[in-house]
Amino acid sequence: MQEAALLVRALLNELDLKAWLKTSGGKGLHVVVPLTPRLDYKSVKAFSQAFVGHLAKTIPDRFSATSGPANRIGKVYVDYLRNGKAQTTATAFSARARPGMGVSMPVSWEQLSDLKSGAHWTVQTAREYLSFQTRDPWEAYWSTRQSLASVIKRL
Repeated sequence: MQEAALLVRALLNELDLKAWLKTSGGKGLHVVVPLTPRLDYKSVKAFSQAFVGHLAKTIPDRFSATSGPANRIGKVYVDYLRNGKAQTTATAFSARARPGMGVSMPVSWEQLSDLKSGAHWTVQTAREYLSFQTRDPWEAYWSTRQSLASVIKRL
């Protein structure tokens, strides 16, 4: 999963898109790309689908563009459909309603190699972890302005 996150980030960097990382509180990681709302939903979804398709075509032994457990044995499915209407994702600092109660946590890219899972923090450990943090790993996220308009042509 860590390698997949780094590969996704590398492709986003090639497209001049900045991305941030957070644990899901479950099994995976979320790579978050803030966008200035200039394009319609259909265009953003098409870009997301093309991005995932490119990953799966370029590195087929690591990525699958097809959902379903049978299609991703030994591979990572990059779930672009989480961007869809009526689709949900765990928001930062929220606990997942599953055994262990993993917490979705914003992290820096430098922390990636230390993560044990998408549920690295739980409701029992998250507060202590946060109490020792001195900076927001997503500090620049809040002021980042980027659009897909020019990126779509390059992908």
